[in-house]
Formats: sequence, structure tokens, C-alpha cells
Amino acid sequence: MRSSAKLRLLLDTTYILPAVGVEVEGVEKTLETLWKLKRRRGVEVYYSHFSIMEALWKLAKLDYDPSIVETGLSLIREEFTPANPTPKGYVKALELKRKGFRDLMDLLLYATALSHGILFLTRDVRLLTFLTEMKEDTSVVLFEEEFVKRYA
Repeated sequence: MRSSAKLRLLLDTTYILPAVGVEVEGVEKTLETLWKLKRRRGVEVYYSHFSIMEALWKLAKLDYDPSIVETGLSLIREEFTPANPTPKGYVKALELKRKGFRDLMDLLLYATALSHGILFLTRDVRLLTFLTEMKEDTSVVLFEEEFVKRYA
């Protein structure tokens, strides 16, 4: 990465969950890499309100600490930039859903990254496989393993 080039990443919900107190197995190295880049100002991090909604659905099923959730949500709002799909992106997500991918939230996150020309950091192999099979633009998808290998 050139020093003048700032990496722009939209986080999958997987990377939002730990901030609100939900443990996610195997995500530590990715989060360490993300925070290292953030401290060096080498990354601009985006989140979607869809990820917040998805995290809340998960939390609603668990025993959670309200103070951790509130602190985590505040941290996300302070440290990250919100991003959502354009109207064209919403339609793209709906079209891909109609083609057979079940998780509309993942499609909305993908469409957000595509809409704004930012990278979508994920570990979702099913999504990447589906997008590849549908001959969609996967250049905006940055798989977790590649991110860690490239930037750790």
C-alpha cells in the first residue's frame, strides 16, 4: 500500500459484533490488523446501519450487557463512517436476492461497497461463491484472509 493511498473498507457484520459484546471465533487477527491500520491512518472504515440491525437481532437472542452494547455502538459511530447503498444499489441487492442468495443483509452490504467503490471486508465464502457464479463484480470484495496477509 502506498503511503498516500488510504484503504477504504466497509465492514461485514462479523467485525461489528465484537464491539457490542458478541464473541466471534477467529476474528482477532483481522481486528488487530484493522486497528493497526487505523492508528497509522492507513484505512478509512465504514459501517452500514444494516450491520447494526443485524447485530441487534443477534443481541436480542443473547444475554447481553447494555453498557457494553451502548459503548460499542458509540465507538462505532465515533470511529467509523456510515455508508448505505444508492437507490441503484438497493435494486442490485433485490435482483441478486431474486437470483437465489438468501441473505439480503449480505447483499445490501455488497451493494453498498459496489455503490461507493469501497472494499467489502468479509469472510463469507458463500457470498463470494454466489457472486462469482452470477458473474458479478467481486473486485470490491476483500476476503478476510487476504486482508490479514496483505496488511498485517
